[in-house]
Amino acid sequence: MRRIFRWIKRGAQALLAGTVLMGTWILLGLPWRSAVRDLAQQVPDVTSVMRQREDEARAAGRKPRHIQKTVPLRSISKNLIHAVLSAEDPNFFGHEGIDWDAIKESIETNIEEGRYARGGSTITQQLAKNLFFTTRKSLIRKAREAIVATWMEHDLEKKRIIEIYLNVIEWGDGVYGCEAAARRYYGSSCGALDVDQAAGLAAMIPSPRRINPRTNPGLHARATRRVLRRMRWAGYLKRDIRDMGKAPEKILLDETEAGPEPQEQDDPPVPPTPTPTPTSPPAPTGGPVSGRGHNSAFPARA
Repeated sequence: MRRIFRWIKRGAQALLAGTVLMGTWILLGLPWRSAVRDLAQQVPDVTSVMRQREDEARAAGRKPRHIQKTVPLRSISKNLIHAVLSAEDPNFFGHEGIDWDAIKESIETNIEEGRYARGGSTITQQLAKNLFFTTRKSLIRKAREAIVATWMEHDLEKKRIIEIYLNVIEWGDGVYGCEAAARRYYGSSCGALDVDQAAGLAAMIPSPRRINPRTNPGLHARATRRVLRRMRWAGYLKRDIRDMGKAPEKILLDETEAGPEPQEQDDPPVPPTPTPTPTSPPAPTGGPVSGRGHNSAFPARA
């Protein structure tokens, strides 16, 4: 009996020691809190994911490419903001960095699929990953990401979070931020994007070098229809979508999926696919829409 007790005691001590070591390792990999607070005043020129992509390009014997132009939130089309919110984080104004309902749905979907088929990251978590970590999946990275996302929600306004997000995330091979993406794929400024173009950019976010109009137009078209459907469900879009299919189409690719990485060519912008002219998107619940800018694109925060 004493031997069993000793084994239980040793096991508990080992578990405690492992937990302490794991917690310490997670904390050591966090950025300084001041780096998060500084985001209120400036948008970083280079992020951790940008450095990761540069290293990957050099390792593949390619010259790294970096196309980016930072723009203020007031210069970004409300169509793009609505598309991104609908596609990536419908509950953006209802959570504090982590959407537990989305995580639950993600776990259930992954169990049903028997593989990693859906993520549950919020826009805030995605921004934390882009700024301070990498796209490589691990539980430790997710833990650090969650901590930084909580800091961001405490230190930054929601509008600031989405502004930085839209200016730094990846939108193709060496293309960062919505202004560079709009000009590369549609020959337009991000402030002049129509609904279909905005949905096209939002569709790329889960895997921008694969769900891409240049490298995989068919997959990109399906993903764009999915975003338009989500925009309608969210109340941002008045359009008959019966021609878009009966149910959302599953887009299962992500930035870490195996296989050769498609490379974009330096050719002219992709011409937009002719579509019916949409009516003006209705104001989201919480307040009227009156042009572009901070107040026009966002519902009131509860």
